[in-house]
Amino acid sequence: MPVAYPSWPAVNRLKSAVQQRTGPVTLVSENIAFPPLGHPAALSREAVGSKAAALSALVAAGFPVPAGFVVTAAALGAVTAQRVIEGLQAAAAAAGPGPYAVRSSAAAEDLPGASFAGMYESYLNVSAADLPGAVERCRQSAKADRIRAYQASLRTDAGEGPGTHDGATAGAGAGMAVLVQQMVDPAAAGVALTANPLTGDRSETIISAVPGLAEGLVSGVETGEEWVVRAGRPALTRGAAGVLSKESAAAVAAIAEQVAVHFGCPQDIEWAVDHAGMVRILQSRPMTALPEPVSWEPPGKGTWLRNFRLGEWLPEPVTPLFMDWVIPRIDAAYNEAVFASAGISVAMGHGQVNGWYYVSPPSPRALPHLLFGGKPRSLPYFFNSVVRPMFDPVGADRRVLRELEHEWRTECLPSYRTLVESSLGVAGTATLPELLDIVERVARKAGEYLWFFAATGGAAWKMEMVLARFWRRHIAGAPAGRAAPGELEVTGYQTLLGGLAPALPARVPHAVYSIDWYHRTAGEQPGTAVTERASLPQPPPVVPATQRRRAAEAACRAVLTRTRQLHRFDNLLSVAQHYALLREEQARDFTLGWPLLRRCATEIGTRLRDGGIIADPADVYFLTFDALRLDAPPQQEDVARRRKEWARQRKLSAPLQLGKLPPVLGNMFDQIANSARSTRDVPAGALVGHPASPGRAEGRVRVVDGPEGFSRFLPGEILVAKATAPAWTPLFAVAAAVVTDGGNLAAHASLVAREYGIPAVVGTGNATTVLRTGQLVTVDGNAGTVEVGGLSDQRGSHA
Repeated sequence: MPVAYPSWPAVNRLKSAVQQRTGPVTLVSENIAFPPLGHPAALSREAVGSKAAALSALVAAGFPVPAGFVVTAAALGAVTAQRVIEGLQAAAAAAGPGPYAVRSSAAAEDLPGASFAGMYESYLNVSAADLPGAVERCRQSAKADRIRAYQASLRTDAGEGPGTHDGATAGAGAGMAVLVQQMVDPAAAGVALTANPLTGDRSETIISAVPGLAEGLVSGVETGEEWVVRAGRPALTRGAAGVLSKESAAAVAAIAEQVAVHFGCPQDIEWAVDHAGMVRILQSRPMTALPEPVSWEPPGKGTWLRNFRLGEWLPEPVTPLFMDWVIPRIDAAYNEAVFASAGISVAMGHGQVNGWYYVSPPSPRALPHLLFGGKPRSLPYFFNSVVRPMFDPVGADRRVLRELEHEWRTECLPSYRTLVESSLGVAGTATLPELLDIVERVARKAGEYLWFFAATGGAAWKMEMVLARFWRRHIAGAPAGRAAPGELEVTGYQTLLGGLAPALPARVPHAVYSIDWYHRTAGEQPGTAVTERASLPQPPPVVPATQRRRAAEAACRAVLTRTRQLHRFDNLLSVAQHYALLREEQARDFTLGWPLLRRCATEIGTRLRDGGIIADPADVYFLTFDALRLDAPPQQEDVARRRKEWARQRKLSAPLQLGKLPPVLGNMFDQIANSARSTRDVPAGALVGHPASPGRAEGRVRVVDGPEGFSRFLPGEILVAKATAPAWTPLFAVAAAVVTDGGNLAAHASLVAREYGIPAVVGTGNATTVLRTGQLVTVDGNAGTVEVGGLSDQRGSHA
């Protein structure tokens, strides 16, 4: 369904009251061709655009807004060029002395899902004499290639998007109005959000501030200092308090909160403080997609991680039936497989918080059980499979891991494939009990597979940590006489783990976006191919990852020639590369049974629909296991309630961790990330994650929530996602870089980015909420940072 623009009751009441006094407004009449802010003709979003209509309403309500007027599209089409020039001069004189700011104000701007932020040109410090030219250039910017590309990228295959939202596509062209206001000479300026965009907390106002004009902050080039104001009490959360004082931050928050009350919903406000200390409102638009306020309490004692084991494959809240039925079967089979191999039980708790999956790894208290609670062979097996890869990968490979890999290849994978192939042919005619049995067996086989995946492919990140230490000590830290070449110092050790596959990863039909069976597999997704647009700038060519890796290997061996470390390096590199490649191979086929699982879910849903238990086969995903029977009572009300709750939970930004990590585990995770980081000197305001694939790249952000967004991805953009899985691989072929909320050095995004030779930063926690589509950023895959702004200046300021 198209998203309706939030109504502004205050604006509508104001417009009605003014029109009752003045009579109907004729928008093209000559005397209001350039309506001043606050005039009734400047209250219509359709006539003057979203930005001007909001500011006009604030002026009429008495808020401090710089004086100005609107150049409407209707006026420009109804009068001659000479009359336009004369009208501009008269309107500017009425507004007050210049210089002026000239900005776009289209009806299509500031819509949910179609902000056009940073797309149109703005012109600052314009003299009265230069207004006609600035207004025309501002209007012409609506015809730029980037605007057309953005419009095209927002259209969905279902025909929804800006093109169906109040004439958004047309409104971005010839129908755009232009807003002219007196310039403010600010001591500081910035943005105020009257609700926390991450938590939905309406009692917090988040303020970003920079000295002088805020064009760099608004367009994404600067980050500025940040304040959080609650109950009038400001707290500095980023920066060094050099822009705003506590008193100024409180004053900005107070007027921002009054604006939100006036419009009746949380607002995204641009503001400025002049040298006299007066706060001015420069723009106000509704905040959209705000989550409902929630709390994130651990579901039990200890540490709970969202980005661990199955959590890496679940980038969204889990649908009820998958959580109630499939995940417990996978977990149970995983634990049985661990016991069969190691002779010990290593159960991990799992739970949901606001619909999101969390798992609790064993705490230090479980160590005595892990060491002495199993069979006689358990201790050496545990040591060689879990601990030894972190300091002696070659020994771990020789003693345990290579044998486990052989068992996976010769027994686990073939039996999994046989089960899937033999069951696909009978799913369509199976009875309900038979369908339930197929799901049980596939889920359990996936759990067994997960053990081999975790034990062998999961050793990749531990081996990488050892390789990183070796790199720092013996290559990057080599004596001056045999120091690493400059290029190696720049690329980092991760280059050694890229370009390993003989061919780039192939697309398989059982690849998934998420292991939650609600989501289609790659083989079911229609129209999700990355759109190729020859007219758009393509990403610059890069040296193939295989070529870079071979050059780095040769350079490392040159550094280590005639040292005792060369033989160790060759052995270490061999196993690290082997298990990095193995992990991606295992990840590809972990979901081999998912097309069958989804087929069974559809068949189960069809039988329950025919029995009157649910209204639609797709409702099955929102049932619980106890309702999977033909004599169950009608479930329509429960399904509707759960579906609505799940849709709300999808908007939340879930923390990666609940509770405190034990010191040992916490230090290990920090050590892994820091061992890969090229520098500990993190730029102020940068988004920090795990340095997953080397290189630096700049580009425009494209936040992709799922397969439905694949076709909107443009070549050369920065892919920003909660997490990626094998179904996302086609995007890597055209992305300039990858940034994810979750993941680690052995995650899908890390490994595939290396194969394609593009930078990647993973495990940022909140990139999808901090960054926005269209924002210019620089991704440093060596340092693990994402900075707002580019390596070079792309274009002028934008509104």
